[in-house]
Amino acid sequence: MSEFTLADLEKIVDARSKASPDESWTAKLVSAGQPKAAKKLGEEAIEAVIAAIADDRENLTYEAADLIYHLLVVLKVAGIPLHSVMAELERRTAQSGLREKASRQSS
Repeated sequence: MSEFTLADLEKIVDARSKASPDESWTAKLVSAGQPKAAKKLGEEAIEAVIAAIADDRENLTYEAADLIYHLLVVLKVAGIPLHSVMAELERRTAQSGLREKASRQSS
């Protein structure tokens, strides 16, 4: 099992976002702004859905990695640290998913 974490990936995204856009895909996405980064996130989400529907485990693994990477880029551009997302996930796990979902629909 790998010791690589989402926090490790967040640090890599941060470091690469500071490089020249000519030398780093991450820097190129960040410099293009949120519309470009979000569009790539959407494309990767669609590709992951297609792989899931096709029951293509290998491609789904590949696309899930792309999806997570592009989500971290979008969060970087938005200035939202991963720990904020993790705190929200932790808050939600304090109750059942059905109860949490119902509480969002009533607000």
